[in-house]
Amino acid sequence: MKMVKLSEIVAPSFYDLHNDIKNKKHSNYWLKGGRGSTKSSFISLEIVMGIMTDQEANAVVLRKVAATLRESVFDQYLWAIDVLGVSKFWQDSVSPLKLIYLPTGQEIRFKGADKPRKIKSQKFRRGYTKFKHFEEVDEFNGFHEIRSINQSLNRGGSDIISFHSFNPPASQTNWANQTSEHEKLRKDTLVHSSDYLSVPKEWLGKEFIADAEQLKKDNIKAYNHEYLGEVTGTGAEVFTNLSLREIEDEELNGFDNIKRGLDYGFASDPLAYVVEHYDKTRRILYIFDEIYQTGLSNRKAVELIQQKNRNNGLIISDREPRTVSEFRDLGLNISVAKKGPDSREHGFKWLQDLRQIVIDPIRCPNAAREFSTYELARDNNGNFKAGYPDGNDHTIDPTRYANEDEMIKPATVKSVKNKLF
Repeated sequence: MKMVKLSEIVAPSFYDLHNDIKNKKHSNYWLKGGRGSTKSSFISLEIVMGIMTDQEANAVVLRKVAATLRESVFDQYLWAIDVLGVSKFWQDSVSPLKLIYLPTGQEIRFKGADKPRKIKSQKFRRGYTKFKHFEEVDEFNGFHEIRSINQSLNRGGSDIISFHSFNPPASQTNWANQTSEHEKLRKDTLVHSSDYLSVPKEWLGKEFIADAEQLKKDNIKAYNHEYLGEVTGTGAEVFTNLSLREIEDEELNGFDNIKRGLDYGFASDPLAYVVEHYDKTRRILYIFDEIYQTGLSNRKAVELIQQKNRNNGLIISDREPRTVSEFRDLGLNISVAKKGPDSREHGFKWLQDLRQIVIDPIRCPNAAREFSTYELARDNNGNFKAGYPDGNDHTIDPTRYANEDEMIKPATVKSVKNKLF
């Protein structure tokens, strides 16, 4: 067998990641990067080597559309086998699409996920599905499809490793961008970023480098997105001051300016209750607790809120006279929001103008989702419509209700009172 140094086939940006995989530090890996980052090449090398060193290991490689497999990811794995100098130990098959490790019969199978629910548990001649590779994961319709596939494939063995590779879409609201940010909070998950700058130039070629440098001159935003793998945004995002991260207990213990907001919901719209802390000095809003649920009776909703609001602190709610009255009768300390013709726009602008909005995506997954995916609407010509669109704002509305007293300074109340209220 040909002896190959990994440093000759793996870019330096992946050295630490290789050791992490080798030492079994994580089981889920999200690899994101721009063009030429060699992330998919790295994964194919790891899986081929992993199968050859573990006689129970097999792999399933997936793309959303089956028709894209043969000329993309299948060829990528053939390259890995060739560059490792082990082609005589492998047999390729195109019907069905798979690679067979001849000494043991272990396999790398390639599957299209056009219908994720139809991907069943894989039976192998030997061993189990130890490796999964979701290539171009952003092509899938959402993490629910990944979860459905995992429920079928995560059977029959231990030390299962999942790789997710993708070029981050420009939009901050894309599910793959959101999921990779959320998943990195898990202890069993590592999110890795890479770009072409750490790859030896001779691997990429002069034309690739020239194209990248030209785009850098012509359109720096496009360059940052396409070649550096940055989430540059589409320009439609409303809240560009978001920070989605876990809020530590030590931080929570220091919160002393607690705000509570409530939107009652209606029919299919959820009741949304949010709890926040506003740091006036730094102009940072922390959202750290929520209730978000449809189909609640008023009595049940009050019980859930009381469990989180044991001292019956003041809640600022939407104007629903009958519901407000019933919630008060059931024991909640509620004051209604001072809504008016311009209050919604004013509240959104105040939130946009904050230095930062910190949302804990573990404690408040719905607030994190709504704030990060809220965008301006476009007309048929692609131009932005005026105003802030209704919908996808169930936690945003109670957030602005809760902070009404922070939005207007005492010295300016009289001058804007008629306009707002």
